[in-house]
Amino acid sequence: MTTIDTNAVSSDLMATMNAKKTTTVDGSVEADTNKFMTLLVTQLKNQDPMNPLDNAQLTSQLAQLSTVTGVNKLNTTLESLKSSYQSSEAMQASNMIGHSVLVEGTYVDLATSQGVMGVDLATAADSVKLIVTDTTTGKDVDTVDLGAKAAGTYPLLWDGMPEGATAALKDGRYLIRVEATAKGELLKDAKALSLDTVASITSNATSGVKLNLPTKGIVSMADIKQIL
Repeated sequence: MTTIDTNAVSSDLMATMNAKKTTTVDGSVEADTNKFMTLLVTQLKNQDPMNPLDNAQLTSQLAQLSTVTGVNKLNTTLESLKSSYQSSEAMQASNMIGHSVLVEGTYVDLATSQGVMGVDLATAADSVKLIVTDTTTGKDVDTVDLGAKAAGTYPLLWDGMPEGATAALKDGRYLIRVEATAKGELLKDAKALSLDTVASITSNATSGVKLNLPTKGIVSMADIKQIL
């Protein structure tokens, strides 16, 4: 004869009937859904029997629940993607440490008759010129004519030898500016580029990934026009 433990059956039944409520995180999809359902059930319980909630109203509220749930799930997904993107960007940025880069700037350093600068064009230009100015006298000492250029980034190795000069300019820092024209109009989106080096990176959830450059300072990945 088989013996059944009635106490065990009662315990199992009571455990099923009175399952412990799971803790939900405030602001989560589940928490918002629970709040909505609580309000809806309360409304149904306390509705006027003579004027009950019609199907159209019920359907509308359920649709609102679906919308809220969908938006919350989308926000959760976007936050996850953002975190993943920042991790990938931080890894990419770390590989740039120690590398020379071109960023928007107003200077070029001439050392042993060599200097690196560049131009960034958002739109095509009929004429592009890089003008070099002496920081001490404020006078233009060289003009590098690049001619017509399509939109893009153009690095340039400068020898410090002005056209017609018999000797190169002395080593040091010079100012640069770009003059680009299209159909006789001066382009405002043409930028001069300076050489710098990625010394370190910083990364946080608020500002994202930043690169620390000795001369330029703190810049974003988007500010880097070319890696050399």
